[in-house]
Amino acid sequence: MFKLIVSDLDGTLLPPSKIMPDETFPLIEKFTSKGGVFAPASGRQLPNLKKLFAPVADKIAIIAENGGIVWYGGEIIYSNPTPPDDLIRALKIIRSVDGIYPVLSCDDCAYYENDFPLFVETVKKSYSSEMLVPDLDEMAKCKTALKISVWDSRPAAEHAGKILPQLIDGLRVMISGFDWLDVSVATANKGRALRALMQYLGCTREQCAAFGDHMNDYEMLCECGSPFVTANAYPLLKEKIGAEIASNRENGVIEKLKELI
Repeated sequence: MFKLIVSDLDGTLLPPSKIMPDETFPLIEKFTSKGGVFAPASGRQLPNLKKLFAPVADKIAIIAENGGIVWYGGEIIYSNPTPPDDLIRALKIIRSVDGIYPVLSCDDCAYYENDFPLFVETVKKSYSSEMLVPDLDEMAKCKTALKISVWDSRPAAEHAGKILPQLIDGLRVMISGFDWLDVSVATANKGRALRALMQYLGCTREQCAAFGDHMNDYEMLCECGSPFVTANAYPLLKEKIGAEIASNRENGVIEKLKELI
């Protein structure tokens, strides 16, 4: 019997439409009734994930900000923030690259400083709690920030994903979506966050299953005893993990959850 089931969202649990499959919440309720804990694990912010999973929010754990924070039972049980000096250094470099825009991700709100219309529209669609501010450097000094999310006006893998890792030393720079990447403290990843949650719940590797589709899920998948990747997953991740289920378009996670639960 699994005690903990963790799933990435975009590209994994959510289909291309990004609409939650109808069977998700009933399956979570069923798993909870058997003593299990379900946890979405995403690069999204905590307020957004609480809103998305509102019907079952009192029953689940949440791994947010690509492993920067873990929430369970109404409180934050793990956090791995990025130091202010590192944030300010990274922001300076990000601003020097054309066509990319930073968002400072804190546990309660996402802050941004550029009013480029398409970027603002994307931020408002992506975050439940967001605010335009004059200067992100000042926010980095007074707020506890988990990471910098970077929106790329081009595909991130072809643009910022090739540029920023070479420029930002000492921090983790990871593509987290088609047009997003994350900059965080080097130790922040979904795997460390999952390990903290497993320890909190008294859960062993063998009692944990996880689902993912991209390289920012790799550490998480390695941390659990039963890792699965969707058929639409990034080729390198499929090569490294091996256990493949149907694509997100075919609700592969939902079908596998039925088997596991």
